[in-house]
Amino acid sequence: MTTINHPKIAKQDKTFIERNWQKIVGLTIWAAVLGTYFWYQRSNDLTVEQMAQQLAELLTSRWGIVIFITAYLVRPLIFFSATVLTILAGAIFGPVLGVFLTVISANAGAMIAYGIGRYFGESIIDEEHETTMLQTYGKRMRESSFSTVFIMRLIFLPYDLVNYLAGFLKIDWKAFLLATILGSIPGTISFALFGSSIDISEGIGNAEFSPWAFGSAIAIFLVSIIISRIVKSYETK
Repeated sequence: MTTINHPKIAKQDKTFIERNWQKIVGLTIWAAVLGTYFWYQRSNDLTVEQMAQQLAELLTSRWGIVIFITAYLVRPLIFFSATVLTILAGAIFGPVLGVFLTVISANAGAMIAYGIGRYFGESIIDEEHETTMLQTYGKRMRESSFSTVFIMRLIFLPYDLVNYLAGFLKIDWKAFLLATILGSIPGTISFALFGSSIDISEGIGNAEFSPWAFGSAIAIFLVSIIISRIVKSYETK
């Protein structure tokens, strides 16, 4: 008599570790990277400003661009502020190159976070019991992926929250990427301009501001909010 091994039965026979060893390894590496970051920060008694100052010094080296791109790719794993990196890009590389490097790096980093969320996450939205803003946005992201992510970028919701949530919900990656690219442009320009308005040659703590660049950054920030309102109003019609 021929014995047929059903795939589902064979899978159930495996232990939890055998079924999930790849995820366990991945989470261990993630925890190690995150732990190393916090260990370095605390063992050297560094504030966020001091960490940013150290990073700024590295970015002014001959390998500054490579370091910046690498930092943006690693950033989602350690939850380092995307805003701080974008401002540093404007301050060190200028508004044009700073925006270009941030757009490329930020979107690559967003896809890494999306991929992590998609691989490790399970559905965290209970559509039958919508009681929180997170659940509400989760349902909207499933139903209208592009427009919802686009609006979330325009209103500057926490960058990594949107990335991981999109991955958890397994929304279409093409819609996510396009909405992230387009929706992040106003904010990227705004923060990069803000960064370019800062003279950090004497250190971040002694930064001086250029009123014109700073005013332009605020104007673009407000335009981004207005655009999000317009898009949302058309979406609800």
